Amino acid sequence: MGDVAHGRRRALRLGWPRYQRLALNDPTRRLALTRSNAPTLLVHAPAQALQGSVHAPDGAFVTGRAELFRALGVLCEPPDPAHRALAEAIDLPGRALDHEHTDVFLFQLYPYASVYLGAEGMLGGEARDRVAGFWRALELSPPAEPDHLAALLSLYASLMDAEQNETHPARRLMRRESRKALLWEHLLIWLPAYIDKMKEIAPPFYEGWAEVLESMLVSEATALESQEGLPLHLRSALAEVPSLEGGKQFISWLLAPVRSGMVLVRSDLQRATANLGLGLRVGERRWVLESLLGQDPEAILSWLASETRRWAGLHRRWLPVTGDVARFWIERAEAAESVIGEALAEARSLVAPQT
Repeated sequence: MGDVAHGRRRALRLGWPRYQRLALNDPTRRLALTRSNAPTLLVHAPAQALQGSVHAPDGAFVTGRAELFRALGVLCEPPDPAHRALAEAIDLPGRALDHEHTDVFLFQLYPYASVYLGAEGMLGGEARDRVAGFWRALELSPPAEPDHLAALLSLYASLMDAEQNETHPARRLMRRESRKALLWEHLLIWLPAYIDKMKEIAPPFYEGWAEVLESMLVSEATALESQEGLPLHLRSALAEVPSLEGGKQFISWLLAPVRSGMVLVRSDLQRATANLGLGLRVGERRWVLESLLGQDPEAILSWLASETRRWAGLHRRWLPVTGDVARFWIERAEAAESVIGEALAEARSLVAPQT
């Protein structure tokens, strides 16, 4: 499947031994700190794991990969001089700049699972509560932002460490199942779309970050086969068709990825405005969309329909990796095309010459 299939090979190259150099030079994992409110258990894994890696190549490979997940979590946080060694260790191009991080993570692609899995397409809500419940199921106190990508990647790395360091077979299997649940229930159900959009809009440093994250996720998905059935986040996602009469309801539906099957960010609307020759209103996405629909509904609806088709193609790339999860997103994008097509037909009928 093109780039995603290629990710399996790239993940193996990145996981070891390149990243081992950084891990072994930071035995207490000071550089692995992710969020200021992350539990100590999750940001300081036992140093014995790294010490043991010298004598056990397989375990060392796992340890190096866990450190790479931690590094990826750190690097989606605001840039800090201490992060440069991490970026260099995984060969990211250039360096992280404050204004680029602000634009990507604060104004366009918010790094929170709830934004992409919640029916409102906003922070918090039931989607965040469900992620917090997973932390509690592991007998951990959820951080203030349990669905933030940095916290989730740090948690995933810690579960890898816990599995690797567990000597009792039954408990080790339980650790692996916890890791598998986090991967399939709370990461792979939204990160593919997030990564695809990141690679479209981000500057080189964060585009490279997204490519490494994609590679690692593809490798993990291959190693940990999916669970049967759709994850709860997707099973509970609303599938109702929005009213075409209520503009605000229609716009809210468009901006909720789990409902429309696409991720629309500010740069997308800027692109549409430029391509269609429309005036751009400065403000939140919903106000921009409302303005565009008011200026030329036929043109913007045609553009939105083309976006749903494009997103269905992007989701299709992930079919060999995520299976039913990718099918869910494809179906949502295809359903969105149908809904937008109805709205487009209605808009055209309103401007058609009377006979």
